[in-house]
Amino acid sequence: MEKLGRMKKIDDLRAIWPHEENDFSKWLAEKENLEQLSDAIGIDLELEETESSVGSFSVDIYARESGSSRGIVIENQLEDTDHDHLGKVITYAAGKEAEIIVWIVKKARDEHKQAIEWLNQHTDENIGIFLIEIELWRIGDSLPAPRFNVVERPNEWAKTVKAAEMLTPLRKLQLDFWQQFCDYAFKKDNEFGKNFSCRKAFATNWYNVSTGVASVMVEFTINTSRNRATVGLYISKRKDWYTQLKNQESDIAEELGETIEWSEGEKDGRMLLPKKLGRDFEAKNYHAYYEWFMEKAILLRKIAKQYNND
Repeated sequence: MEKLGRMKKIDDLRAIWPHEENDFSKWLAEKENLEQLSDAIGIDLELEETESSVGSFSVDIYARESGSSRGIVIENQLEDTDHDHLGKVITYAAGKEAEIIVWIVKKARDEHKQAIEWLNQHTDENIGIFLIEIELWRIGDSLPAPRFNVVERPNEWAKTVKAAEMLTPLRKLQLDFWQQFCDYAFKKDNEFGKNFSCRKAFATNWYNVSTGVASVMVEFTINTSRNRATVGLYISKRKDWYTQLKNQESDIAEELGETIEWSEGEKDGRMLLPKKLGRDFEAKNYHAYYEWFMEKAILLRKIAKQYNND
């Protein structure tokens, strides 16, 4: 029988990261490390800036959720939680008008766990707070390996139910449509689920997933007033890449087997495939639209990677 190693926790975090700002924050801001945090909290993070100004203060890391406008403040504390940092994270979130707070600490005290739990219970579905303990582990003489242990997180189900009670009929339809899409599309052992990660559904006319290409999302929409659905690529802050894509329209349209619509703003653009909502657009027939979304999304992801020049 093969011999197994024994995991050992490294208690002194500052032996690896002596300084929060100069060492830990810089380490966390690196793409591969921010991806580890993304996996832990279930939100795709894109770095905006480190030591981001909030009046006369600065937040350790300011990020955004990939493909959306949700701002995220990340405050690091390589010590036990304290009242000072609890006040800071709330101040920073208010100053940045952020919707997500991530507070990373060495150890979360019980009173601060209760405070974060209470805040998550008493804010609406647009606000979420994560309290995370950062740990380091080693097997034998291996390199230290970080682990993000989520201690408190938003109670998304409860918030969604609470919010749904106050939704208009249209918003309720949108929320139900995307929640059912998530249940249908992100199944184990299907190609769509292998290529995309599930994201929380909201009561909006759109839903998006990451392509794995920076600032490029696959975006799905339904518009009952115009009787149409779309699936396409949303390109944020990359107008040159959008223009390059548009110049290849005939080749891409042939590959997709669809007519393409193009829409551009000052800093972003969309490549859309439209589909008419038929008279059969009701819950029992949603699966037909979901299948079309999934089929085209896989092709769009391949195109995004094929034409990416980063």
